Amino acid sequence: MKKLLAAVSTAGLLAGSALADEGGAEAWAVRVTRAGSQASVAGPASFFTGRVRIDGPFSGSGGARAGGASVTFEPGARTAWHTHPLGQTLIVTAGAGQVQQWGGPVQTIRAGDTVWIPPGVKHWHGAAPTTAMSHIAIAEALEGKVVDWLEQVSESQYSVQLDTAPVAQ
Repeated sequence: MKKLLAAVSTAGLLAGSALADEGGAEAWAVRVTRAGSQASVAGPASFFTGRVRIDGPFSGSGGARAGGASVTFEPGARTAWHTHPLGQTLIVTAGAGQVQQWGGPVQTIRAGDTVWIPPGVKHWHGAAPTTAMSHIAIAEALEGKVVDWLEQVSESQYSVQLDTAPVAQ
């Protein structure tokens, strides 16, 4: 579970698939992980606020450093503040959410948006207050580390709304 969460984030970001032996033939074989073959995992309260589901975690084998997962946030759910040593890419696949870097404005993100968070930038992301959001989160490991989890996002930090228009689904 610790390995899964370290690669998450979101997010993880996320490892979880069994890695092939780097020296064996499987390290160089194409690997298909069938939809539904991995159980969903609840995002732990130490790294998330609200109901969060992590599905389909993936990671490379051999010398690959990329890993990720599909993460679904129920309305109002979000990550804690965190950083990634090599940055993170989010691909919003459903709903609407929010992302904020430390000291910056809260930004609305919607299905079809891609978000790049540079290396070392303190940030959080999650669902909008009244709308769920799903994204694919991808990050690379640096010396085995994918994420540094920090403090929780406070209710006052989360409730700051610059874009108060209703969110279309």
